[in-house]
Amino acid sequence: MRLCFAPTSSLSLRFRSLWLLSCIATLPLQPLFAEQFEPKPTDPAFAKFNALKAPSPQGLYLQKNDQLAIIGDSITEQKRYSRIIETYLTVCTPELNIGVRQYGWSGETAAHFLTRLDNDCLRFHPTIATLCYGMNDFKYRPYDDENGNWYRENYTNLVTRLQNTGARVVVGSPGCVGKVASWVKTASGTLEDHNLSLCAFRNIALGIADSQKTRFADHFWTMFTQGTVARQRYGEVYNIAGNDGVHPDWAGHLVMAYDYLHALGLSGEIGVFEVDLKTGRASASSGHTVEAYTNQTLSLTSNRYPFCATGPLDKDNSMRSGMTLVPFLQELNRLKLVVHGATASQYEVTWGDQSRIYSAEQLANGVNLAADFEINPFSEAFRRVDEAVAAKQAFETTQIKKVFHGAEGKADMEGAVAKTEAERATLLSAIHDAVVPVKHTIRLTAK
Repeated sequence: MRLCFAPTSSLSLRFRSLWLLSCIATLPLQPLFAEQFEPKPTDPAFAKFNALKAPSPQGLYLQKNDQLAIIGDSITEQKRYSRIIETYLTVCTPELNIGVRQYGWSGETAAHFLTRLDNDCLRFHPTIATLCYGMNDFKYRPYDDENGNWYRENYTNLVTRLQNTGARVVVGSPGCVGKVASWVKTASGTLEDHNLSLCAFRNIALGIADSQKTRFADHFWTMFTQGTVARQRYGEVYNIAGNDGVHPDWAGHLVMAYDYLHALGLSGEIGVFEVDLKTGRASASSGHTVEAYTNQTLSLTSNRYPFCATGPLDKDNSMRSGMTLVPFLQELNRLKLVVHGATASQYEVTWGDQSRIYSAEQLANGVNLAADFEINPFSEAFRRVDEAVAAKQAFETTQIKKVFHGAEGKADMEGAVAKTEAERATLLSAIHDAVVPVKHTIRLTAK
């Protein structure tokens, strides 16, 4: 029997007791221990995979005015899940006033980031960080203990270095792969070997989160299981890990962003609009103001946006498709309309230029406008904010990789920091300027 990795004394009793069982690739789960592992599909392709049960996050992990560092390898440098996270925090939770920087670096491991942690990251005093390492660390080969212990040691050191500055941490696992990385000349083993190795690294990352008392973002198990669901639902060409099998497209990045936002404990309550057709009264929750309600038309001004994603449901290059694989809309993007006192059995709800028909019962229970209206009155304002976020994050890659680690940084690091921070401040101001109140109307028509 081949062991995936060995326990260490730093792990909690729960992880030490389950370590051996979780790492024996071909050993069936015993009923006594089954509840200690994540549930898995009955598909035989999952038989060898034993992912230790991850705890559910309890409460909001973010604090007002946090400075969030999004740290990782080339998947982070794609600036997709990081962009989703920053745009979400900017428009969906503006009251938290979260600042964000992304630190993606292609080909990086946890060990490499440790060498640049002080210069590139800690100088900006992050108060919270998301980490995503393991894809390069597993070295695109079958699991072995030496490599697993190297990953554990460096990833643990990274977590503790951040914690020693007072920063809170979300430990992210690596994702899955959909193909053997042909560009890695030293790659060896089969696709299954690689995903078994990544599953072992995922369990190591979970053990680190447990022992260091941090939050955990489970990319591997979410992407591995939901990638199978997606192929069954949308066809075999759908690859949640991207066309090259390693770097996800928008659907995979939406799933990763969901994992982090879920781990951060966000409530997902964007807003509630309530209308009473009998009394002629209407109200809105915090972040939204009722300007008028006449003739069954509700006029509002909103400072909090829903997350607006578009695209086909069956393509892996679509964020909207990713939303069908994880409960992003249900858990993180709820903008509800609740209608009381209905006298008709059905009503047409017109929001901006789009309309949908709901039963009186659906409206009384509340409908999620953010889920049902792909195009809505927030779409254009959301796009402008998201583009401003994309521009800032693109500059952050240039700032770190080309300036700090280029000739300019080597000649005068403090001067390079001052110059690039002034440029970044302009881009940050553009994000703030793009966040404007949105005026919109909701009209109810009996059918």
